[in-house]
Amino acid sequence: MSIAANISAIKEELGNSEVKLIAVSKTKPVESIIEAYGTGQRIFGENMVQELVDKYEKLPKDIEWHLIGHLQSNKVKYIAPFISMIHSVDSIKLLQEINKQAVKNNRVIDCLLQIYIADEDTKYGLDFSEAIELLRSEEFAALKNIRIRGVMGIATLTDNQRMIREEFYELKTFFSGLKETFFRRDSHFNEISMGMSGDYKIAIEQGSTMIRLGSTLFGTRSKK
Repeated sequence: MSIAANISAIKEELGNSEVKLIAVSKTKPVESIIEAYGTGQRIFGENMVQELVDKYEKLPKDIEWHLIGHLQSNKVKYIAPFISMIHSVDSIKLLQEINKQAVKNNRVIDCLLQIYIADEDTKYGLDFSEAIELLRSEEFAALKNIRIRGVMGIATLTDNQRMIREEFYELKTFFSGLKETFFRRDSHFNEISMGMSGDYKIAIEQGSTMIRLGSTLFGTRSKK
């Protein structure tokens, strides 16, 4: 199936739900993104800052770019002028740098707290207690040019659907707790970014508001 057909199939599957489709375009050529853009898709996710900047410069400016990969503080300045959302905030240091660069660009930058939910050692993220400590800190309270929109999580890479379901359930439950404790009056705290090509159906079932799909839309990357 073509990229356009794949996107159409996913959007039909989503139906009238408010789940947002993020087309993960990392490693994909500009031509593939243009094909997806032609279907009306406007939200794209990238992992690497340099690749993201290159694509931003070449592609239409009504695209909403999301940074979904690990972000180093020294690279925030390159995306701060245009980034729509950063999914992978995993420290107060990174938030402070995002805030600093947002001030320079006269912007408020939307962010998600990346929460570590997987039973693996290779994933980035805050654990539950670290996230709460961050939100309670004076350092966080001083940041006026970032807006925490919700949480992001990556489930364990496994065929065990029960494990994946439990991890997503934990993230949704934690989101609800943060909403009640820290963001009760903030209508903008409303996003749960969870679910990728292999587990997005379980993620939606467990309350995801954003799914990040790459191979499902663009096909698997061809090996050189």
